[in-house]
Amino acid sequence: MAQLGKASSKKGKPSYVGAIVGVAVVLFLFGIFGWFFLNLRKTGDNIKESIQVSSYLNPEASKKRIDSLTQYISTFPYANRVEYITKEKAMKRWNEGNDSSWKQMLDNNPLPESIDFYVKADHLDKDSLDVLAANLQAAYPGVIQEFKYPKEIVAKVGKFVKMGAYIFLAGLITLTIVVVFSIDNTIRLAMYSNRFLIKTMQMVGATRGFIARPINQRSVINGLIASGIAILLVWGSVILIEEMVPELKTLHDSTGLMLLFLLITVLGVAITLLSTHRAVIKYLRMKLDDLY
Repeated sequence: MAQLGKASSKKGKPSYVGAIVGVAVVLFLFGIFGWFFLNLRKTGDNIKESIQVSSYLNPEASKKRIDSLTQYISTFPYANRVEYITKEKAMKRWNEGNDSSWKQMLDNNPLPESIDFYVKADHLDKDSLDVLAANLQAAYPGVIQEFKYPKEIVAKVGKFVKMGAYIFLAGLITLTIVVVFSIDNTIRLAMYSNRFLIKTMQMVGATRGFIARPINQRSVINGLIASGIAILLVWGSVILIEEMVPELKTLHDSTGLMLLFLLITVLGVAITLLSTHRAVIKYLRMKLDDLY
C-alpha cells in the first residue's frame, strides 16, 4: 500500500497541477465576462438614476403644502436627492446654461417652482412613474400642476438596458455551459492518468467509498485552489483596468463582485467534485483490459 501511495503521489501531482491551472484559466475567463456584465448593469443603472423627474407646482400652492409634499416624496425609498426648487433657484439654473439677456425684457420671473428628484433604476420606467404621478396628485390635489420627465429618454434607456442585459445574459449562460464542459474535460484528462491506480486499489480489495473519498476530498481542495487563483486574477485585472480607465471606478460594484467571486468558487468546487467522482466511478466499473 505504501508503494501505491508513492505511485499516487508521483502520478497525481503533475496531473493535479495541470487540472488546477486549466480550471483556473476557464474560471478566470468566466469571471472577466461576469465583471463586464456587472459593469453593463451598473452603467444602465447610473444612466437611469441621472434622469431628473420634476413636479411643477401650482403658483397658488401654499408653502406649508409644498414643504409637506417635499417631505412626502422624500419618504419614498426609491426617491433620491429630493429638492424644492424656488423661482430664484430655477432662474439661476437656467442662466448657468442659457442666455440670461431675457431678464432685461421681462419684469417677472416666468419660471415655475418645482420639486425635483431622481428615481432609483428599478423604478424608472413609464408605468412606475405614471403610478407615482397619480399617487402624488391624489395625495396632494391642487399642489402639482404638471408631473414631467423625459419620456422618450426613459423608454430608450430602458430598452437599451434590457437588450444589453439579455444579450450578456445569453452570453453568460453560453459561457457557463462552456465552462462546465471545459472543466469536466480537464478533470477527466487529469483522472485518466490515474486510472490504473484506481483499478489496482479496487483489485486489492479497497471498497468504492475508500477509493473515492480521498480523491473527492482532493478534488474539493483543487477546486478551491483553482477558484482562488481565478479570483485573484480577476481582482487584479479589475484593479489594473480601473487604474488605466479611471471612469470605470464609478461603476465599481463591490457587492456584485463578491457575489461573482462566490459563484466562481461554487462553480469551481462543484464541477471539479462532480467530474472527479464521475471519472472515478467510470474507471471502477470498467474492466482492466478496457483501461488500455
